Amino acid sequence: MPGLVVNPRARIFHGHDWVYASEIKKAFGNPQPGDVISLKDFRDRPLGSAIYNPQSQIVARRFSRRRQELDLDFFKRRLDRALSHRNTLRLSPHGFARIVWSESDGLPGVIIDQYDGTVVLQTNTLAMDQRRDLLTEAIKATLSPDSIVERNDSTIRKPEGLETRESLLHGASPNPLSVDLSGFAQTVDVLGGQKTGVYLDQWDNYRKVAALAKDRRTLDCFTNQGGFALACKAAGATEVTAIDSSEPTLEIARQNAAASNLEITWQNANVFDHLKQADTDQARYDLVILDPPSFTRRKGALKDALRGYKEIHLRALKILETGGILATFSCSHHVNHETFLGVIRDAAVDAKRQLRLVDTFSQRADHPVLATLPETEYLRGFAFETIGAW
Repeated sequence: MPGLVVNPRARIFHGHDWVYASEIKKAFGNPQPGDVISLKDFRDRPLGSAIYNPQSQIVARRFSRRRQELDLDFFKRRLDRALSHRNTLRLSPHGFARIVWSESDGLPGVIIDQYDGTVVLQTNTLAMDQRRDLLTEAIKATLSPDSIVERNDSTIRKPEGLETRESLLHGASPNPLSVDLSGFAQTVDVLGGQKTGVYLDQWDNYRKVAALAKDRRTLDCFTNQGGFALACKAAGATEVTAIDSSEPTLEIARQNAAASNLEITWQNANVFDHLKQADTDQARYDLVILDPPSFTRRKGALKDALRGYKEIHLRALKILETGGILATFSCSHHVNHETFLGVIRDAAVDAKRQLRLVDTFSQRADHPVLATLPETEYLRGFAFETIGAW
């Protein structure tokens, strides 16, 4: 098996599973893009098996500590193991879950979401994309779906040298689904919706934020399909205004509200502009929710992203009543816990507001986080109460 010899100070010796170009001492056996390769240390001791792509900044991604090929039996074993873990979780609603979350389930770059009889597959690394047919067969054998849809339309494929692609891999083309999340509806459109059809990672957080919403005037920013807005109104918020810049997603949100018999004010607007105008108009809220899309997918753009995060927090804090709640999220793994918290602190200082931590949030349990691979954690959030001067 061809492979790489890894430099002594590489992060793989600290439990990480990625090898960057700068961490390679030498290659042997002429590895080709997409190959399964052997990793060795500088004393020729094996470190495991990895997938190889010299075009990517992450040249090798380890998927096993042993010598291992990527065959059908391997994929079936990994899917069985991932499914077994999900079965131990108390996920609601049943039948809607992320079954495979990339490195967290030993399948680098692979995402598999299940919506009852429909399964959505993403292959965001070259080696896994080359083995899409094997993955499809493993999914059929393990999950017995009615349909398998390929949603390889993410921009994260570009660093791997992959083009975007969408197709039906098995069965009939699925229709949009509607699921009840404790009193409100969510539409799952695996062909046209966000990500693989809906934001599964936030479903538990809808309930947690809604627990803070009773009798509060609520503003939901970047509402997308209205998850937080609907949950808060169902939980007893006195009035809810929800904003998004995408009219198509707002139309889905309106349909979800109608199906849930919930009255919400939907506004198609730029959130930054809306928050600024709300302050000018002296509009005030008791709960403001910030759930923006990722402001950066590149570490090099982090400074600009942090300026954006600070601006929306500053403007949101200005329109919060004393005793009000700010619930805020970041979905960029480049913005870690302390960095995100620091942005909020800086905005609070500039807004002359005192904040008290009420709750913290993360991605749903079917998006597991590996302790030695911080990139598997990307969603983080906080709820703060604004308090009066001492």
